[in-house]
Amino acid sequence: MKNCKLRMSVLALGMTVLVSNSSFGQPGNGQDRKNPPTFKQLLKDLDANEDGKLSKDEVKGPLKEVFTKVDTDEDGFITEKEFENAPKPKKRERKEKR
Repeated sequence: MKNCKLRMSVLALGMTVLVSNSSFGQPGNGQDRKNPPTFKQLLKDLDANEDGKLSKDEVKGPLKEVFTKVDTDEDGFITEKEFENAPKPKKRERKEKR
């Protein structure tokens, strides 16, 4: 009887470790990569005056760095059409694991 309880305890502990390890592990093979934001998402997050376009003062991050390239009509704002026609960012090269 004691032997059976010991086996059940070890089995329960092993199952707990297995389940917790798989649910808290890192995502594999890049399946959970973050997609770039849509223009609607950028408006929601960055358009402070809610005019439906993004000024250089409103944007930040990589978009701010390429603002003049995206603002093709040079009016100081990025519209949805300009955003959709913007050049896509280059993918970063991955470092090889050693």
